[in-house]
Amino acid sequence: MSMKRNNNFWKWTSVVLAVALVAVCCFCFLNKKPLHTVASSPILKYVDANDPLSLWTNDSKLKSELPDYIKRITDKNSKDFIPVKDRVAVFDFDGTLFCETNPIYLDHRVAYHRIVEDETYKDKASAYEKEVAAKIKVYMETGKADDNMPIEHGTCVASSFKGMTPEEIIAYVKDYTNQDEPHYTNMKTKDAYYQPMVQVVDYLNRNGFTVYVVSGTDRFLTRAYVDGALNIPLRQVIGSDDILKASNEDKEGFEYQLKTDDRVVLDGEFQIKNVKMNKVKLIEREIGQKPVLAFGNTSGDYSMATFTTSNNKYLSKAFMVCCDDLERENGNLQKAEDMQKHCAEVGWTPISMKNDFVTIYGENVKYQK
Repeated sequence: MSMKRNNNFWKWTSVVLAVALVAVCCFCFLNKKPLHTVASSPILKYVDANDPLSLWTNDSKLKSELPDYIKRITDKNSKDFIPVKDRVAVFDFDGTLFCETNPIYLDHRVAYHRIVEDETYKDKASAYEKEVAAKIKVYMETGKADDNMPIEHGTCVASSFKGMTPEEIIAYVKDYTNQDEPHYTNMKTKDAYYQPMVQVVDYLNRNGFTVYVVSGTDRFLTRAYVDGALNIPLRQVIGSDDILKASNEDKEGFEYQLKTDDRVVLDGEFQIKNVKMNKVKLIEREIGQKPVLAFGNTSGDYSMATFTTSNNKYLSKAFMVCCDDLERENGNLQKAEDMQKHCAEVGWTPISMKNDFVTIYGENVKYQK
């Protein structure tokens, strides 16, 4: 009799323990956090937990195509599954994530300010820098840039910030962008991000992507814009480059050893303009693998998008922002139509700022024509 009671005791004890174990497992499963928990970008004004692309109209191609793509490449049972380590997305900056022409590129405005308006530097500016600044002024007034402007402007950024550390340049540019943005109400220059595109960056972050900004703007200027705005580390910012050196460096870098009192500074020489094929070169050099998603807005991004979507072992896509909004943004219908035509020819997805963005900068921001 005693043996039977003991058997019943252990039998019911096993049942209770099994039920408890199942309950604990269910609790853990229901309360577990997603694999990729990433906070929203600080610049994002609208966050909807139920709709991560809430700032996109329901008719926009991206709002249907991107979630479908994410579903396919994150499903381990799908033939299109992409491991997290290979989920790389590249974004151009000006005109893709950020206000491009108001009325010109922000990096041109920074250079003009440095050479012409900065009381601490303008009297030190070289004749060449002043000549280029005069061309930038014409660009501001007419919207037409000299064909040599990309290289001339890059050269002046490198020379005018000569002797400054990257950290000092970032601080300088952040101070400049803390002004009210011209031609818009209720917006600082630093806040001139396309809100729907920031949502896309956050959406990709939450789905295991490593997001890179690959810009034609100077690397350190772009870092200044991105820092505190997008939820990506500055090591994932690639841009046009200047040559660096140690502040006491008096011979070639392969011969010179860094001293304890050295600082790493710009040496005043421009190195590379990160547009067109140069974007592909820097992606190969710094990322070391093909992206699977590319986002751009001009012909300067074509090579990056082609590299992403051609001969890729993974399912890949490219999206191009078309600046066709004349009411909320300083749009350009001819450029937008040309981009839409090119997308149709090569199989990329166009993004209409006018038709696809619920808002651009936020409902309280108004463009003053």
